[in-house]
Amino acid sequence: MKITAEAGERHVLAITVDNEAGVLAKITGLFTARGYNIESLTVADITADHALSRITIVTSGPPPVIDQIIAQLDRLVPVHKVIDLADQGAHVEREIALVKVAGTGEKRIEALRLADVFRAKVVDTTLTSFVFEITGNSDKVDRFIALMRECGLVEVGRTGIVAISRGPEAV
Repeated sequence: MKITAEAGERHVLAITVDNEAGVLAKITGLFTARGYNIESLTVADITADHALSRITIVTSGPPPVIDQIIAQLDRLVPVHKVIDLADQGAHVEREIALVKVAGTGEKRIEALRLADVFRAKVVDTTLTSFVFEITGNSDKVDRFIALMRECGLVEVGRTGIVAISRGPEAV
């Protein structure tokens, strides 16, 4: 089976589910069965009693396909609510990345200068390497990583996108 990258809009889905074993497999299986790619996926416990989790999925597709995915997600037993944040209007998205860069001399100085410009924090350092933490939208993280390639990029770890709607109401 080939995962399709069909032309379409980017969508951020916030899915509230029961916090139980197998839920994530059911949800990702729904995407896999239909041949659609998950570009980013994050999961977090959201209640004090650990009863509910929120899954944030970023995917792309034509509106009818996204509508179908949302309808099918809504029918799954452990799913309480599915919100397409792109349809809700303004929302905030963030991602965290840890970026390891090795270098000495000018490359080391340039890596520190770029980290300052991007407001990345140094979270670990040796005489020949740094680990930077950068937070922001995916475009910012991508640009930082691209620039660090010139400074001696060694390794990258990314969290995936988390998103929430703007305004005083919960969605």
